[in-house]
This record gives sequence, C-alpha cells and structure tokens, in this order.
Amino acid sequence: MNLVLMGPPGAGKGTQGEILSKRLDINTISTGVMLRTAIKEQSEIGKIAEKYINDGKLVPDDVIVSIVKERLQKPDCAKGFILDGFPRTTAQAEALTESGVKIDKVLSLEVADEAIIERLSSRRECSKCGAPYNIISNKPETEGICDKCKGELIQRADDVPETIKNRLNVYHEQTEPIKAYYEKLGLLVTAKGEDKLEDTTSNVAKALGLEV
Repeated sequence: MNLVLMGPPGAGKGTQGEILSKRLDINTISTGVMLRTAIKEQSEIGKIAEKYINDGKLVPDDVIVSIVKERLQKPDCAKGFILDGFPRTTAQAEALTESGVKIDKVLSLEVADEAIIERLSSRRECSKCGAPYNIISNKPETEGICDKCKGELIQRADDVPETIKNRLNVYHEQTEPIKAYYEKLGLLVTAKGEDKLEDTTSNVAKALGLEV
C-alpha cells in the first residue's frame, strides 16, 4: 500500500506513521526527518532548509521534490511506503502525480488548532533516530531517553507558540488545499486525531479499511 499521511503540524502523523509502518510492514518516509538530518550534518541542502524551518515556513518545492523522488526509488519502497510530510502544496501533489508514483490512499488527520498548540508544547523527538514522543500522550519508557536507540530526547526549536501559529497558518493556506485535490481523485480519507493514542489509531484503521 502506498499512502500519503497529512494533517497539521503536531497532528500525530509521525506516531501514526510508525504504527502503520509496523502493521503493514512498509517504511515511513518522513521529509522532516530527512531535512533535519541534512541540517544536523550542515549539508548544502540542509543549510537552505534550516532557515525556512526555523521561521516556520515551508521548504521550497524543488528541494523537497528532489529529496523525495530519490528516496522512493530505493529498494525498500518497492512493496509500499507511507509519505509523512509530503506533499505539502498542491504543486508538490501534482509533481508527485506527474512523476508516476502510484498513491493508493491519502489519510488526513483532523485536529483543531487549539489542541495542536497545547500538544506541541509536550512534543519531543530523539536526537539520534528522530523517533517521535509526547511527554503526555506517548511517553518513553525512561524519561528523556529514546526507547529504540537510547538517544537523548529533545524539544524542537520551532515548537514555540508564535512559530506554531505561523506553521498552522502556513498549513491552512498552502497544505490544506491538497485535500480538495486528492478528494477529486477519489483518494482522500479522514480520521479524527484529537482522541487518545489508541482511539486515534482505531480511527485511522477504520478510515483505511483495516481491521480494528
């Protein structure tokens, strides 16, 4: 199954992507993780992306498209994938379609802005592998330590209220219109993402036609 996972920043895309990845035995391809890795390594593309991300803005289409296309050509995506964080604009969605990549379903996690702002203040991620956590709803087994690789959990610099509001505005203006694009193609399904983790996971399974 080839999935696109979308929703506002902090909707739980990373967590639900990981759950679906295990259940369907396919990889989650996160542009956010790829970009932050590039920033940490201070590669050319990382330096370009860093300014946009820290300002709560979208990274330019040409940068993202080149990263994603290259990643989807790798052997581990042959039997399916979950795209998390791409496409983020209608232009990117059209570019993905034109590239010949087959998409089976587009899942949109629905969460209100107020809930997003509250949720992001509790979000953490692994400084090594990028695994997502939330100190309220998805705690690690050991405080501050990644369950997977034992890396240190950190709070992202862009998870501050003013930047969060900017990111939400960008999402509503530039990313949300993608829903209409994929709805016309008959690919869009939605799931409520404000519930507890296990309930949201159930909502997602129902939306995708999987057993709950």
